Amino acid sequence: MIRRLSSYGAVALVVVVVGGIAAFGGDAQAGRMDTKLTLVAYSTPRDAYAKLISAFQQTAAGRGTSFEQSYGASGEQARAVIAGLKGDVVALSLEPDVTTLVNRGLVARNWKQNRWDGIVTRSVVVFAVRRGNPKKLRDWEDLVKPGVQVVTPNVQTSGGAKWNIMGAYGAMRKKGKTHTQAVTYLRRLYDHVVSQDKSARESLQTFLAGRGDVLLAYENEAIFANSKGQDLPYVIPKATIRIENPIAVTRNSQNKATANAFLRFLRTPAAQRIFAQNGYRPVVPAAARGFSFPVRPQLFTIKYVGGWQKVEKKFFDPRTGVMAKIQAANGG
Repeated sequence: MIRRLSSYGAVALVVVVVGGIAAFGGDAQAGRMDTKLTLVAYSTPRDAYAKLISAFQQTAAGRGTSFEQSYGASGEQARAVIAGLKGDVVALSLEPDVTTLVNRGLVARNWKQNRWDGIVTRSVVVFAVRRGNPKKLRDWEDLVKPGVQVVTPNVQTSGGAKWNIMGAYGAMRKKGKTHTQAVTYLRRLYDHVVSQDKSARESLQTFLAGRGDVLLAYENEAIFANSKGQDLPYVIPKATIRIENPIAVTRNSQNKATANAFLRFLRTPAAQRIFAQNGYRPVVPAAARGFSFPVRPQLFTIKYVGGWQKVEKKFFDPRTGVMAKIQAANGG
């Protein structure tokens, strides 16, 4: 996993850059100094961004741009930026993690005032299962049958975990359950959870290592695993949530023009096709042509369950939220 730079690494990088300017003084004097952007992202899109960065560097706007990258659990990445991790671009799992940065003055309040509402990719919550689906796990009720073991990330660190929870809760509401009944289902679900890793990518590795009967995951993670030759069949339940992943430029970026050019590039059809090739559902409809992204009959968004502002307080407050109480009752 690529993490933040050590102080030694930062010094070494300065030496390289200074040496480059000395060696190519003519270009520097002509105004062709390289630009470096730092991308701070949640864990799963690392492979996609490797291709996207390369493609951006081939464009006129990206020529001469180098990147430093940091990947990890979405909530942890947001807290790292607050603690001082430098980032020009933050690509996180869910809106509340960007809102945390907005509230600290690190991202502008108008970050999502664009035609995409600040979103760069979409996905859905799926059930990754064992070969042949021996437990016959097709719908949410199947996950709470006797003997079923569930793997999902930890809601205190992972944005993916929060999407999983709201997918489960919203599915119950779609089935006509009351709020109280849907929360009761979440309690039953967590009686079956056997692993809560820090990030969605770590939960994928736990499941691939043999733990659990079902992994609650991003659809793109299942597609990614299968593209790497890993046997990870998955089921998309009839009722599931549309995942929306935000991206923003930080207010303290020293290279805002290039950072914003990178964001514009990420929403071009060419870049969105690269996302699609890595399992993400494009925000540019034309980029989805030729890909199979099944439409589920009871697909819903976060707005259906109240929107992130209400959901974050009601479900994920670390002291009073629904999930804090459920985790405490389960010993964690």
